[in-house]
Amino acid sequence: MFKCLESSEELLDLFSQSLSIKEPEEFTKAARQIKDRVTMAAAFRLSMKPKVSDNMTHLMVDFSEEMKMILTLKFLPVPKAPEIDPADCIVADNCVTVAWRMPEEDNKIDHYVLEYRKTNHDGLPRVKDERCWEMIDHIKGSEYTIAGLKFDSKYMNFRVRACNKAVAGEYSDPFTLETKALMFSFDNTSSHLNLKVEESCVEWDPTGGKSQENKVKGKENKGRSGTPSPKRTSVISRPATVRGSRDRFTGESYTVLGDTAIESGQHYWEVKAQKDCKSYSVGITHKSIGKFDQMGKTNTSWCLYVNNWLQTTFAAKHNNKAKALDMTVPDRIGIYIDFDGGQLAFYNADTKQLLYSFKTKFTQPVIPGFMVWCGGITLYTGLQVPSAVKTLQKSENGMGGSSSSLTSAVQ
Repeated sequence: MFKCLESSEELLDLFSQSLSIKEPEEFTKAARQIKDRVTMAAAFRLSMKPKVSDNMTHLMVDFSEEMKMILTLKFLPVPKAPEIDPADCIVADNCVTVAWRMPEEDNKIDHYVLEYRKTNHDGLPRVKDERCWEMIDHIKGSEYTIAGLKFDSKYMNFRVRACNKAVAGEYSDPFTLETKALMFSFDNTSSHLNLKVEESCVEWDPTGGKSQENKVKGKENKGRSGTPSPKRTSVISRPATVRGSRDRFTGESYTVLGDTAIESGQHYWEVKAQKDCKSYSVGITHKSIGKFDQMGKTNTSWCLYVNNWLQTTFAAKHNNKAKALDMTVPDRIGIYIDFDGGQLAFYNADTKQLLYSFKTKFTQPVIPGFMVWCGGITLYTGLQVPSAVKTLQKSENGMGGSSSSLTSAVQ
């Protein structure tokens, strides 16, 4: 067929060229050649027969070389799901270490992917939960430590999967670790009017009380005539207190309490003061503290007191007695309480150096308390009791305490 088409193309070229011949003899010769070739072309067409085979091998493409190359490829298997080892998982110092192993040896594993999420669900781990999984990728070993966590939930779920160079395997069964820690904020309803309170920060505001007083006076004076009413008295009735609430601190008690009472167990939180803070106190108190009472000046409150006004004062205070502390005030103070053991201790949060400890017997729930004047403090909760503090407490208990001068007033 291809040769036939090629011959026809040559015939057309010959015909095109003959049209430009001017000599009669040459033109006649060319016409005779065209006639003969056209006649032969028809005879050639009659001699053509189609070529057909049963298996159509002449139309097949040879992939034999490609097939040899495919057979030489080695495909990686999908990794099996790892198994988390509960015995090697550790929760301490707001860090979580998760360890796992493969059900069988697999030297093709390239790395692991660890996912975790916080939850308050106390049942079996659920694949679907109200919080999304957070991912840590490209883990080369078979364990990983997540540090610097804030334990603001009761539990954490974990799952892990193995990956090779080609594909990621299935996740392990979810595993749950308990991550309990004391979580609380400032109780804005208890704060002195001169304190500006946010969830984890409180600052001294010298205009707070005055602006509030002006609002109250404005309401009282509204509609008042020049002539006093004979029925008006000098005593202003006080609205009924909502059940369960308490009076705001007032006078010179620039205090705010925490919003959570402690009734049992061991707990820890930290406080950091602003560099320009003139005076502050951190500690605990009974709920019954009066609105004019100051931290450390009653027999139901215990605190560390820092005063940077004119000269620095650093002391432990209880029942209006103070014990001067001959040490540098740390940037961040850790507060530890063992309610059942009757222990309250203060630490340098960075070095875990013991600053002072009280030994007493708590007969009713206590609340974290804070005093701030001319400055501000930041509160850090959701912290486990540090391992170093636990060790120091065991040593401290063995030595019989370090606050005998104030303990007698507590007993």
